[in-house]
Amino acid sequence: MNASPPLPPFNREAALQKVQGAEDAWNTRDPHRVALAYTQDSVWRNRDTFVHGRDEIIAFLTGKWERELDYVLRKGLWAFGDDRIAVRFQYEWHDAAGSWFRSYGNELWEFDAEGLMLRREASINDVPISESDRRYFAPRTEAERGQDFPLW
Repeated sequence: MNASPPLPPFNREAALQKVQGAEDAWNTRDPHRVALAYTQDSVWRNRDTFVHGRDEIIAFLTGKWERELDYVLRKGLWAFGDDRIAVRFQYEWHDAAGSWFRSYGNELWEFDAEGLMLRREASINDVPISESDRRYFAPRTEAERGQDFPLW
């Protein structure tokens, strides 16, 4: 098994690092890279979809990024415990017809001793936006790291 630092138990700095690492990985839109942060038997609830294991994670993310085009994500730490982190996030994307959306959500994460995610539960709502209302055009720059984002 490969470790994925930082490892539990988390302090604030380690939790912030874990959240930024997840944001960075998801912004690659590379399902294989993203899946490496999860245990082989990781379980997810993503909206109304239930996913089990890395192969299903890869299949899920592949389909997601085929539908959600030009996806750009921001994650923010909400709370943390020894082996758990709560995150709020927003991401923007458009569909094949060119309609833009901002998706708002919360995630609950649980980690194993090696720092891999055992469990991910995500609640997400999509809000249609006009292209002129977009605020995320690329992954964060170094100067933007650690900055919060507006509620809406």
